[in-house]
Amino acid sequence: MKKYLLVINAGSSSIKFAIFQNDASSAQLVTDAAGQIEGIGSKPSFTVKDPLDVVLVDRTLSIDEVRNHTDAIIIIRAWLEDYLSHGSLLAVGHRVVHGGQHYSAPILIDATVLAELENLVPLAPLHQPHNLATIRALLETMSSLPQVACFDTAFHRTQPDVAQRFAIPRHFAEEGIRHYGFHGLSYEYITSVLPTVEPTLADARIIVAHLGSGASLCAVHGGRSIATTMGFSPLDGLVMGTRCGNLDPGVLLYLMDHHGMDVRALEHLLYHQSGLLGVSGISNDMRALLASDDPHALEAVELFVYRAGREIGSLAMALGGLDALIFTGGIGEHSSVIRAKICHQIAWLGLELDETANEAAATCISKPSSKLSAWIVPTDENRMIAHHTLRLVTAKTTAPLSQRQF
Repeated sequence: MKKYLLVINAGSSSIKFAIFQNDASSAQLVTDAAGQIEGIGSKPSFTVKDPLDVVLVDRTLSIDEVRNHTDAIIIIRAWLEDYLSHGSLLAVGHRVVHGGQHYSAPILIDATVLAELENLVPLAPLHQPHNLATIRALLETMSSLPQVACFDTAFHRTQPDVAQRFAIPRHFAEEGIRHYGFHGLSYEYITSVLPTVEPTLADARIIVAHLGSGASLCAVHGGRSIATTMGFSPLDGLVMGTRCGNLDPGVLLYLMDHHGMDVRALEHLLYHQSGLLGVSGISNDMRALLASDDPHALEAVELFVYRAGREIGSLAMALGGLDALIFTGGIGEHSSVIRAKICHQIAWLGLELDETANEAAATCISKPSSKLSAWIVPTDENRMIAHHTLRLVTAKTTAPLSQRQF
């Protein structure tokens, strides 16, 4: 009987999922299908595709069918029971945005873990509640199925203490106000495959540029996070699709004082109305901005590139030098224009871009003579979650009875 793993990534109005087959003969995780229910609570739809993009499901749902995440899980579960009728589901792995100061690795979820993750909701109010709602829904409908939480913050717990501190009174730091960093599952995946891309990168000083609607950079040395651009929240650092990135706190005081904005108004402004969308007034999609001749679109692109180049310089300092730059994420993997602009911006570090290789989206896009190499490495956060889930579930079932967690 075939064995499968389910990976879930829950957002505010969607649940994305991926199915992996655990191929015992090759000891490999094979991508089987991926889908999502989006428009939860408004205009829900359910789609699933196989690895060749063949559509398996394409349904419009009624709002009465999918009022919340629990309803969405029930629909996904019903489809899975039919789809996996000749196999069995081993476990579910979840992307959980925040693991706080204490969760530095994936963990099997039980009542205690779930309660502790609930306590972290104030640190990620726009993400954590939806992650946990999906976990609770599965506990209610498939209570015997092992679930694993994989944290976007965990990879960055290796950073030195000085990189995690803010210059505010100490008691706030003790409360949990620290520089956490995010996109950790993506960075962990990239570092795990770099030795197969180029063996010398395994111990090199590298910066990974995860560029997409959400964007950040991470300085990595020897496979460990040294510093990253996102901080206490996913708002910090680079310009993003609708998020502001680095912003002087004085701006917030000004908006509160002179525009009467409260916390919720500021939250909406910084998360949903800023970034590429706010600067351009056109779109949060980099492809649309690059295709536009509107000067505001150009300004948005220039700001995105400028901030990325400036932060690369900062992270190079944290590393004590730089050997390689890795592009990943939707923009990083697919936009030769943005890659070229960023590479030219940091030519002072010794990077010589191979324009032909960049246009062809080759794995290595720097010239052989370049002092700093540049690469394109596709990320796969779902596979990283599936890997962790399989490892933890296997360890649980093979441990002596006295060591098993039930």
